[in-house]
Amino acid sequence: MLKISVTSNSDHAIRFHLEGKLVGPWVEELRRLGEDALSQQKSLILDLEGVRFVDMRGAALLREFSRRQVTQLNSSQFLIRQMKEDAQ
Repeated sequence: MLKISVTSNSDHAIRFHLEGKLVGPWVEELRRLGEDALSQQKSLILDLEGVRFVDMRGAALLREFSRRQVTQLNSSQFLIRQMKEDAQ
């Protein structure tokens, strides 16, 4: 399960605070919400402090968002390592 909270929303940026596991259907939910924010020409900020695990699809989405200039804050070393391992 993944909890996605909008913790900051302005005319120019939206911030999502994520808690839990970025797996299964939650990957597509985050993709949908992120795409919606980006389509409105808003900067997207992901606060990953509460993320405990990501599956391969979740790691791929985070890498994709990173390539699209989405800011990712508070990634744990475990999460960073997990995203690198899934990329190989």
